[in-house]
Amino acid sequence: MSGILSLMIFIPLLGGVVILFFKQEQKSLIRATATVASAIPLVLSFIMLAQYDPSTAVMQFVEKAPWIPALNVNYHLGADGISVPMLFLTALLSFVSIIASFGIEKRVKEYFAFFLLLQTGMMGVFAALDFFLFYVFWEIMLVPMYFLIGVWGGPRKEYAAIKFFLYTLFGSIFMLVGILLLYFSTTPHTLSFLELIENGPHLPQGLQILVFVFFFIAFSIKIPIFPFHTWLPDAHVEAPTAVSVVLAGVLLKMGTYGLLRISFPMLPYGTNYFIWPMAIIGVIGIIYGALVCMAQTDLKRLIAYSSVSHMGFCLLGMAAVGSVAGIQGCLFQMFSHGLITGALFLLVGVLYDRAHTRQIDAFGGLWLKLPVYSGVMVLFVLGSLGLPGLSGFISEFMVFIGSFPTFTWLTGLGIFGVLLTAAYFLRMVQRIFLGEFNTKWEGKLPEMTFREIFTVTPLAVLMIAIGFYPRILSMWMQPTVENLVRLIAR
Repeated sequence: MSGILSLMIFIPLLGGVVILFFKQEQKSLIRATATVASAIPLVLSFIMLAQYDPSTAVMQFVEKAPWIPALNVNYHLGADGISVPMLFLTALLSFVSIIASFGIEKRVKEYFAFFLLLQTGMMGVFAALDFFLFYVFWEIMLVPMYFLIGVWGGPRKEYAAIKFFLYTLFGSIFMLVGILLLYFSTTPHTLSFLELIENGPHLPQGLQILVFVFFFIAFSIKIPIFPFHTWLPDAHVEAPTAVSVVLAGVLLKMGTYGLLRISFPMLPYGTNYFIWPMAIIGVIGIIYGALVCMAQTDLKRLIAYSSVSHMGFCLLGMAAVGSVAGIQGCLFQMFSHGLITGALFLLVGVLYDRAHTRQIDAFGGLWLKLPVYSGVMVLFVLGSLGLPGLSGFISEFMVFIGSFPTFTWLTGLGIFGVLLTAAYFLRMVQRIFLGEFNTKWEGKLPEMTFREIFTVTPLAVLMIAIGFYPRILSMWMQPTVENLVRLIAR
């Protein structure tokens, strides 16, 4: 289908513009328009999957047109085995988040317009093949996310929004410097990903190391990894539920995606130079994030810090640059974490909407009164802690298989992180769902509604399907990952 990527990117933007012409009182029409504008990219993502040829690493659905000829800037889009799963995940989580946002009553028009603009930026990042275009989409996301947190967030929303904005902008400055260094190091000057990847081995080794550091800082803030992670818990805790879903499910993946799409193939010497520091930082993130989770009393903050731990697995897997299994494990973890943590934030929102508190000690024995909610929550908790048969286990197992030959002792420490993950999640389950029911909530906590069940059902189905049959995900990425390993080894 010609132009499918452009349609997936800009239909949400068009929907957001249309919403701006509605009156504030037309809430039902605004929600319906946002749902349609978000559903169309999801339908197109299924068409994209049906038409994608998983047997090749060549870019597909390519769109290219001159944009700024004087600077050799092009409107250049394309997708391969790394970006296709992420485009699908972005479309799915965006649609689910729109449905989950129907409870928003404050400034509804602006909320959905900003959310659709955010979806446009996220889609664009995963499809762009030109640095100028990539940077535009990367920066576009900052504005709607800032307002979604700062206007519709919790009590400390302004602090969290400003902190998120400054951290991300700080990283963007390093990225911009790295882009300029690459641009002026090529003759003729180019911002094309594909041309820069081809030229990568010819770049001076010192330049590769310097640019890799600049990109790594920018992408590490977005992942985020220790010690660039401090914006994440504040942003998650203060953000509305649906914003937390896309923040955890999509935005965090842009850091690891940037390393795999840009740093690794364009800077092969720089990548190999830093594999040990990346692996060490990844393991520190795994252990540190899990230990901090053990001390949390706020359910949403616990899940936010669990993201720091789980994204450490991505860094450990991708540091094994000579292993197809390691990098594929990183991609599995990106996709699986998006499903599981996105669902966990949705479920925290369900409980908060009823009880208006996220304090773990405020509950107890909820399984007696909310069996459906409790069962669904525990299912995703088991997925997050890596229960065999669910996608979280497959992701972590592939990371360990890929990293063990190169980082034996570090991988052993990473496996210890799985034990810590089980400890803090099972303790949370015991304190909230088991034991005696807190009579304070008698008659105040209704069961999940159909809309709430609808939002988590596709995420649960995918989590279980990937856990039992990983090939439904690996088939899309295998040739691309094998080609990436070859590019890094040049």
